[in-house]
Amino acid sequence: AAVKNLSAQERQCSRSAGTGLALAVMAAPVAIVDLTPALLATVQHDEAMRKAAEQHLAALQTQNYPSFIASLSTELANPSKPATARQAAGLALKNVLDAKEDVRKRELQAAWTQLDPVLRQHVRDALLSTLGADDQEVRHTSAMVVAKVAAVDLPRREWPTLIQALLSNMGAPGTGPALRHGTLDAMGFVCEEMNAVQEVVLSTPEINMILTAVVLAMGPEEPDLTRLAATIALTNAIEFAQHNFENDNERNYLMQVVCQGTTCSDERIRVASFECLHEIAALYYSKLVPYMTQIYNITVRAVKEDKEEVGLQALEFWNTVAEEEYDLLDTDEASCHHFMKAAAPHLVPILLELLTKQDEGQEDDDTAWNLSVAGGTCLGLAARVVGNDIVPIVMPFIQANISKNTVPEDWRLREAATFAFGLILDGPEPSCFTDTIKQALGFLLQAIRDPHPHVKDTTAWTLGRMFEFLHDNSIEPPIITRDTLPSIVSVLLESLRDRPHIAYRVCCAISQLASGFRYSEGGTSPLSPFFKDAIAALLQCAQRHAGHENSNVQISAFEAVNDLVRSASRDTLDVVAQLIQVVLPEIRKTFELGVQNDAQRDKQAEIQGQLCGVLQVIVQKLSEEEDTKAAVLPYADNIMETILSIFSGRSATVHEEAMLAVGSFTYALGKQFSKYLVTFMPYLRTGLTNYQEWQVCLSTVGVLGDVCRNVEELMLPYCDDVMSILITNLGREDVHRTIKPQILSSFGDIALVIGDKFVKYLDAVLRVLRQAMSLSIEQARNSEADYVEYNNQLRVGIIEAYSGLIQGLGPIKATQCLRGEVTSILDFLSSIGNEIAGQTEPDEDVAKSAVNLLGDICSCMHDIGSVLKESPNKHWNNILGVCRTSDSMHNETEWALQQIDQIMR
Repeated sequence: AAVKNLSAQERQCSRSAGTGLALAVMAAPVAIVDLTPALLATVQHDEAMRKAAEQHLAALQTQNYPSFIASLSTELANPSKPATARQAAGLALKNVLDAKEDVRKRELQAAWTQLDPVLRQHVRDALLSTLGADDQEVRHTSAMVVAKVAAVDLPRREWPTLIQALLSNMGAPGTGPALRHGTLDAMGFVCEEMNAVQEVVLSTPEINMILTAVVLAMGPEEPDLTRLAATIALTNAIEFAQHNFENDNERNYLMQVVCQGTTCSDERIRVASFECLHEIAALYYSKLVPYMTQIYNITVRAVKEDKEEVGLQALEFWNTVAEEEYDLLDTDEASCHHFMKAAAPHLVPILLELLTKQDEGQEDDDTAWNLSVAGGTCLGLAARVVGNDIVPIVMPFIQANISKNTVPEDWRLREAATFAFGLILDGPEPSCFTDTIKQALGFLLQAIRDPHPHVKDTTAWTLGRMFEFLHDNSIEPPIITRDTLPSIVSVLLESLRDRPHIAYRVCCAISQLASGFRYSEGGTSPLSPFFKDAIAALLQCAQRHAGHENSNVQISAFEAVNDLVRSASRDTLDVVAQLIQVVLPEIRKTFELGVQNDAQRDKQAEIQGQLCGVLQVIVQKLSEEEDTKAAVLPYADNIMETILSIFSGRSATVHEEAMLAVGSFTYALGKQFSKYLVTFMPYLRTGLTNYQEWQVCLSTVGVLGDVCRNVEELMLPYCDDVMSILITNLGREDVHRTIKPQILSSFGDIALVIGDKFVKYLDAVLRVLRQAMSLSIEQARNSEADYVEYNNQLRVGIIEAYSGLIQGLGPIKATQCLRGEVTSILDFLSSIGNEIAGQTEPDEDVAKSAVNLLGDICSCMHDIGSVLKESPNKHWNNILGVCRTSDSMHNETEWALQQIDQIMR
């Protein structure tokens, strides 16, 4: 095996003791180990050899991290080593500095910072020296590692010479093309890494010098490889060019250079230039007006005449413009230049022509990406932005081609016309299709039997789109009536037996059809006569495709069953209840599958997860009304036994789905669920502590709330253990942040059901809530969408925790224990109200929760009016104002507003 071929020195170094990633380099010299044999083995086809080498390298990293780092950088920089080994060394070095998971990434970066400064400088020097390597892949890999080191060092104000060193490489006389190419790669990667850093790291002069060097290297006199690297580097650096785009001359020059690149003789440069162009559209949309005529001409020329990859990137520019305009029309219409609307009469016919350029068999490949698919994507985005005006541009093409059948190749025209019709359904108002929709529906029901599979596939997809956007109780006249529904259902159920990719589309169409009837009134639905047959056909479809490698059909069949159940009216709930008897045996069958490898284990988990999802939806539906909950009771023991059997497996996905099914089950049983607590709580505990698989942990925290709400005070014996886990999770940095607001809410759930028994946990919980409020106030300064969304989740968690504490403790204990917290709570709520004063629209959930918390304070705490009246910061009043003036929020906060008004009089 590969390990036997490693040098004695390397094996000795692997056995040397160490303390792992957190170890700082000792004063003694670091051993440089020859890693060439192991690195070469990692790229071998022999799996056993490859795995042995990977395990050996991982052991060396853990046991002697400094030696590992030093040896990798030395290997990478050594021109006498094989290029493959050098590249593998660079990739390994990158992987010890970076990881996808935030926690692991922080660990790796911390380990780097604890290395001896001399060793770190040795690595930096080795990396810079390798940027001029003869082998392109070696210098490209080195450039990536330079950026990963920079991502750690530059924010810490370390490696201050990096940018100047890179600029010197570009400006020094006689610098060879290899070094210029490697340096440009490094510049681009460094800028990409700096984009992800929240703080300002690169100074304005550094940014300007980088941009100048990059743009000069894009000139036509440069070698193609250099121009390509420079264009890619500009794409990565363009986010830093805000100042340059404000200056007309600098912006004009940048745009000129990029547009010139789109006509370069080298296809790779043309592709990269269009990629840069759509990045500019995303970042500097408002500055595009003077250039749109030129851009239209070069993108259309590329789509019509250039290689496919170039045309695809040219289309991506218009996709980006459409997405930007869609967002602007929703948030700031005055800033929208309506480029898509202006271009539509000229651009849309080109897109329609592209739809006819299908590849043979592409309907079987969900990952297919060609000019036909890209043109469809662009047309769909255009329809959302252009709206009603796109219909008269597209309809003549549809009418001329949807039934074309003169020669065999006319299937392309039929498919393209059907595809175009489906694409424009999202955007224009439904009234635009009033005159054509009934005729179109009848035609599509016939076209789903077309002899060509691609036409059938697209027809089924278009039917689903029609049901999604035009089938709704609010749309008059309805496109589906009691007269047309029988033929629709008949055709769809028949088509479930077609090819897998068509059956998949049909399942999706049935889902949309069912969803459109979700809010039928009168205890019945037009779908009721077909409900049982539709469920049976979908279950049969799922069964037929159970053994297929591609499980999309089975999954979509189960999802269609779920949508039918969600939309079930009262007169079909007996059929819904009978489904329990169908689903439970199917779950039990999965335990009998011969599972001998990971692929089979994954397949078993996937089926179990889907069936648990169906069970959850069934129980949830039956739990909506008190009189239908009884339908679940006869199966209660069987359901719980089956779910507990699933918990004993190892799959995180199934664990999550099964946990959610338990959550629904608690609502059907209420306090009767307490009989299962002894056997269920170990699995709840496992889920709460499984923070590495954070979706499982998050679902489990939610189910904890469901259990509390339903078993009420019977939860008390388990609270010590649960509270200990929850508080521990809040204090751990490696627990996903999304879980933490949900944990705060769960404190309120627990307090509500155990009442004043919660006092024993109060000190710890209040300490956590104070810290959370401080964090939330601090995070409010960050306006990035992700931070705003998370902060709103955090706010709701804090508010729900306090509401649960106040209501659970009751007036006497709440006044006694929480009166001292009210000032801090008011300051926290005022920080939210302050945003409203600054014209920021509040999150509805936050506003409603905040007002209801104030209502709880006023109704439960004695003599609290003076605290509110004398509060030095009364910006919380702004939240009240928002809820008073919003119909939707006022209805849900009316009681709380009355309590507050009464106290404040």
